[in-house]
Amino acid sequence: MKRIRISAGNVGLVFKNGDYKRVLTAGLHWIGPFETFLSYDMAQPFYPSIEINVLLKDEKIAALLHLIEVGDNEMVLLYRNGNFSGILGPGRFTYWKGLVDYRFTRVDLSKIEITEAVELLALKRKELVPYVRICKVDSFEKGVLFVDNKMDRILDPGEYYFWKNAQEVAVSRIDLRQQQLEVSGQEILTKDKAALRLNFFAQFRVIDIEKAIVDNKDYERQLYIFLQLALREYVGSLTFDQLLENKEEVGDYVMSSLKTKSLQLGVEIMGCGVRDIILPGEMKEIMNQVLIAQKQAQANVITRREETASTRSLLNTAKLLSENEMLFKLKEMEYVEKIADKIGEITVSGNGQIVDQLRGIFSPNK
Repeated sequence: MKRIRISAGNVGLVFKNGDYKRVLTAGLHWIGPFETFLSYDMAQPFYPSIEINVLLKDEKIAALLHLIEVGDNEMVLLYRNGNFSGILGPGRFTYWKGLVDYRFTRVDLSKIEITEAVELLALKRKELVPYVRICKVDSFEKGVLFVDNKMDRILDPGEYYFWKNAQEVAVSRIDLRQQQLEVSGQEILTKDKAALRLNFFAQFRVIDIEKAIVDNKDYERQLYIFLQLALREYVGSLTFDQLLENKEEVGDYVMSSLKTKSLQLGVEIMGCGVRDIILPGEMKEIMNQVLIAQKQAQANVITRREETASTRSLLNTAKLLSENEMLFKLKEMEYVEKIADKIGEITVSGNGQIVDQLRGIFSPNK
């Protein structure tokens, strides 16, 4: 007989001629001369030296073990003392009970939804990265979840996790903020066959993500075509002069024309208008000539108006002077004063008649 000691936290298995006989727990034990034993640390996974099914026939050892069987479409998340420890793939695993607090979370990988109680931090660990799909939808977006190319549901802003398997999973995101669409250099003929180019803009936002992504392909391109057609329709109904006079009404017409069509695309037009009207070189030269002629005509009218007013003022002044001799003399003295301001000195020579002449100038006749 041989005396052996099994320390705390260990388990011993006794074999005789290679056959399992019994299990020994912590304490002192006796074994026969032809018996051997193997000691196992209960803090470590149990890797038996013989077929596990043989050992499990012993109810005593079966009560000491966790037996975990993982199928082909499964995995098990292993937790030791409450902390994530690793992943168990397809196969059979055994762990000792009692010393370490084990927890096992079984995951069905044949589905994409994560319905198991798995912590978010565990999903982001490197061990789980090969098994998890991560989809992010920003705060200004919404997403459409497609499973095997079929629409599943609408995703609100947030972070989403799905199990990775043979199913195809895709998320189409769309911006819900107000956006701007430019129609640049659009060549259009007016009603009077004037060729010009328009730069037009439209502000819009997506209000129905299902219509925009699922029911329509490339909704922005379709909206662009609708804008082009509406511009051609409206501009083609106006002459060039009418277009210049009613430029601000182009945006109102396009908005009313596309109201129903844009809603079919899942889009609401917030505002639009003409940015620029670009004329070809010859048309621009003609417009400049017309503008110059108009300004010259306006200048001539103003000149004639001022000349007429000036002549009328002179006529009124002459009438007053002719009717009032004193006023005439005052006006005459005013001009003499202006002349005298420009003369440095006056030399008077002659007889006394010069004094009488000056008196005649500055003294009105009674």
